[in-house]
Order: sequence, then C-alpha cells, then structure tokens
Amino acid sequence: MKTFKLFLIAAVVCYSLNACKKSYTIGGSTFKAQVNMTTYDYLKTNHLFDTLVIMIDKAGLKDELNQAGTFFATTNYTIHNFTLARRDSVRLWRNDENYPYNFDSLDLPSLRDTLRSYMFPDRITRDIISQRGLYRKANDGEMRLIQLLSTTDYSNSNVFTTNPQYIYLTKIIPWNGNPVPVDSTGLGDVKPEQLLPALCQTTGILTTTGVLHVLNNNHMFDYYNDNH
Repeated sequence: MKTFKLFLIAAVVCYSLNACKKSYTIGGSTFKAQVNMTTYDYLKTNHLFDTLVIMIDKAGLKDELNQAGTFFATTNYTIHNFTLARRDSVRLWRNDENYPYNFDSLDLPSLRDTLRSYMFPDRITRDIISQRGLYRKANDGEMRLIQLLSTTDYSNSNVFTTNPQYIYLTKIIPWNGNPVPVDSTGLGDVKPEQLLPALCQTTGILTTTGVLHVLNNNHMFDYYNDNH
C-alpha cells in the first residue's frame, strides 16, 4: 500500500509539472495544425479576427487571401490599437481632443495594400526559415524579413533548457541614409535601427489554401506610429 501511495504521488507530481510547462509556453492553448477550411473561413470562425475579416471584406480581398501561400493575421487588439493611434493623429491635426473617431471612421478600402503586405505568394513554414532568415516580397510589393529569433519573454528557465525560437515578421525602413535592401544580398548592411520586428504568437496553422501565422496582440497594424 505504501508503494502504491508513493507511485500515486509521483504520478500527480509528474502531471502537475507537465501542466506547468504548458502554462509557460506562448499562447497557452493547443490547436490542430491542420484545419479543413480555407484561410478566410478559418479567420471568420474565430472571433479573435472579427475586425480583420470586416477589413478583408471591405477591401475585396477574400479571393486573394485564399490564393496566398502565407498570411500573417492581425488580431482585434492590433486593429483596435491602430484605430486609437489614428484617432490621436486626427485629433491632433484637427486640434480637437474630443473629435469622434472609431473603427467605422477608417477608410477601409484605402488600407487594401496594407492588408496585402501581410500576404505572401509562397508557403512559409518554420522548417524552411534559415538562420539568416527569409527575405520575401509581400503581395503589395514591399519586402519583409521573416526570421526565427530566440526570446525569453514567453518562457521559463525552469522549463526550457535553451531559449525557444519564435517567428518574427520584420519590416525594414530607410534610416539615416541607409536604404531598404532590394534583395537578400543587402541584408548585411541593414542597421538595427531599420528593423521593425513583429512577433508571432501562434504559427503553422495549415488551412486548405495556405499557411497562417498570427501576430501578437501588441503589434501595431501597418507598423503605424513606430518611433523609428
């Protein structure tokens, strides 16, 4: 009986440790990598992307989204923060701190190319991202750097023996005379001040039409109001 009790205690401890490990990993929940629906339909069935779907519909991008090999999705929080930033800019320009401005005030068709800057023609999965990263042209014609980078922000040293790597979607901007590289051969000349990285909080969702990665809630849609 004593042996059985010790075994039972060990089993409970082991289960508890596994539960703790899960709580420290980014996202905090499990999901099926393969979903039997298109990228658009997946977004539409998840309330985390309600405003994103509205923007896609208004911009007439449903078909292009489902034709894209990869899409980096932005959440409601991201678009809400973008709306607040646009509101502050409009109020400053009008010199009216009470000027009404909300999501309905956005000129959604004008943001069509911004939405397309998160779409890529080829399928980009974690296993094909080299140590240097991938430099790819988005559907709007702008270049983006896609990298695997280590971070301790979403991990616990008692759980992970090495820092886990996460996918980042990085915009490169001109700075102090340094241009945006036209191809990957110019990445070595990029200064840290030119990099606007956006961490993915969920990656590798495989829909019937492409690959879906989800950017973190603190990402600013369109990299708007960045201090660089």
